[in-house]
Amino acid sequence: MRVSETPSTQPESTHLADRPVLVVDFGAQYAQLIARRVREANCFSEVVPHSMPVAEMLAKDPAAVILSGGPMSVYEDGAPSLDPALLQAGVPVFGMCYGFQAMAQALGGTVERTGLSEFGATPATILDSTSTLFNGQPVEQSVWMSHGDSVSAAPEGMTVTATTSGAPVAGFEDDERRLYGVQWHPEVLHSTFGQQVLENFLLRGAGLTGEWTAANVVDDLVASVREQIGDARVICGLSGGVDSSVAAALVQRAVGNQLTCVFVDHGLLRSGEAEQVEQDFVAATGVDLVVVDAKERFLTALAGVSDPEEKRKIIGREFIRVFEQAARDVVGSHAGSDDHPVEFLVQGTLYPDVVESGGGTGTANIKSHHNVGGLPDDLQFKLVEPLRLLFKDEVRQVGLELGVPEAIVWRQPFPGPGLGIRIVGEVTGERLDILRAADLIAREELTAAGLDRSIWQCPVVLLGDVRSVGVQGDGRTYGHPIVLRPVSSEDAMTADWTRVPYEVLAKISTRITNEVREVNRVVLDITSKPPGTIEWE
Repeated sequence: MRVSETPSTQPESTHLADRPVLVVDFGAQYAQLIARRVREANCFSEVVPHSMPVAEMLAKDPAAVILSGGPMSVYEDGAPSLDPALLQAGVPVFGMCYGFQAMAQALGGTVERTGLSEFGATPATILDSTSTLFNGQPVEQSVWMSHGDSVSAAPEGMTVTATTSGAPVAGFEDDERRLYGVQWHPEVLHSTFGQQVLENFLLRGAGLTGEWTAANVVDDLVASVREQIGDARVICGLSGGVDSSVAAALVQRAVGNQLTCVFVDHGLLRSGEAEQVEQDFVAATGVDLVVVDAKERFLTALAGVSDPEEKRKIIGREFIRVFEQAARDVVGSHAGSDDHPVEFLVQGTLYPDVVESGGGTGTANIKSHHNVGGLPDDLQFKLVEPLRLLFKDEVRQVGLELGVPEAIVWRQPFPGPGLGIRIVGEVTGERLDILRAADLIAREELTAAGLDRSIWQCPVVLLGDVRSVGVQGDGRTYGHPIVLRPVSSEDAMTADWTRVPYEVLAKISTRITNEVREVNRVVLDITSKPPGTIEWE
C-alpha cells in the first residue's frame, strides 16, 4: 500500500513548509542529498519527480526550484525534458549538472558532446567572484564533476560566470530572471565551496530568510499535531529508538495525557532494549507507557517465512493488530474516558522512509518500511506522522530541543522490524538468540573503543540459511556466518562503510566465535550505499 492510500488526516505541510524549495529529481543519485543541503541552509525542501507537470509544481507555491543531476544526455531519445514554462514562471531556478544542461537547452543554448569529459575533482575558474552564486569565493576552486556533455554556448541573456577546461560554460547566471546553474555537483562535500554556492542561490538569488530551525520546527509541528488530533486519544508505538521517542515527545507536548505509548516486545529486539525503553524513556519524559508481550505472536506469524519483503509486511501487520488490541483492551481502561476513543496512531516515519517506499516522489520502491509500505489495507487508526518531513539529523535536533535525553537522541538507528530483517532466512527463536548474543558483543566492543558517535550504525547480520565449514576445538564444524556492517552516514540516504580499526574487528570476531558456539565465521561488509542498502534485507 502506498503512503497516499494510508487513512490519515495528517496535514500535508506545516506553516514553515508552505513554500518549499522543490528539488526536481531527474534520476539523480543524490537528489535527497540536495534536499538535505537545502535544509542545512535553514530552508525547507521537498523532492518531486521530473514527471510532475509544471502546473502541479507551481501549485505548491515554491519559493525556489532546484534541478538535480541525472544519468542521461539531454538530447537522447527518452531523456527527461524540462518544460520551459517552469523557467518562465518567475520562480528562482538553480540547475546542477543535468539540470544545468536541461536549463541551457530549454532556454535556447547548445549542449553537445565535446569529447572533454570530466569526472571527480576538477579545477574551476570563477569569472566573477562578485556574482550572486560566487560572491566572496576564490577565483580558483575545486568542484566535483560527472559529465560527458557540455554547454558549449550559453542561452541568450545568461552571463557565464564559471569555466573549466572541459566545460567552457560551467556556470551561468541571470539575476533579472533569477535563473542560475552550474555544471558540477555543489551538493557533495568534494565541491569545496558547494554549500556556499547553494546558500548564495537560496539567500541571495531567491531571497529566502532561512527560518527552518529546530526551535521553529518544534513550534510548527506541535501546533500541527494539536490541530490534527483535537480531543481524541492517541497511542504511539514506542520502540525506544530515536524516531519513535522524538515523535512521542512531540505529540506529548502537543496533547499531553491524551497520549498513551505502547511498547510492543515482539521478541525481535536486541539484548537489553526492552529494559532500556521501560526505564530510560519513561524516567525522562514521564509518558504513560503500556507494555505488551507479543513475542510468541510474532514468532508464530513469521514461522516458515524467508522472503524479506514478506517478513516486513507480516511485522507491520502484526504491529497494527497489536495496537488495535491495545486500544480496545488496555488503553481504554488504563488511561481514560470512553468519551474520547483512541482514533490516532503515532509513527516515527521519516522523509527517507517515505522516499525509499516510493511515496509521493515517483521514485522506485526500494523496500517497504513497516511504518510506511507495510501497513494493512484495513488499518483502523488515522496516522499521526509528525516527523515525516524530516531527515534523521533534523530529528535529533528536534529531540534535543524537546529535552529528550542525549542517550536516546544519539542512539544508533535500529529498524522497526528489528532483528527480523537481520536474519537472512526464516526467523526462529534459536536464530534470534544467536544473533542477540553476537550483536551484544559487537556493541560492547564498539562502545569500549569509543566508536559509538563515529559510526552511524552497525547492523549485525546472521546468515541463517548459510553454513560455513570451520574448525573449533580440534573438530570440524558447520556454523553460521555473522556479518558486521558498520556504516557512516548523515541521513541514511547514502552511506559508506566505516573503517573500524583492525584490532577492534579482531576482538569482536574472536569474542563472537569463542562465546557464541553456533558461529564459526565473522565477515565484514565493505559495500557503500549505493549500490547496497544499509540493512541486508
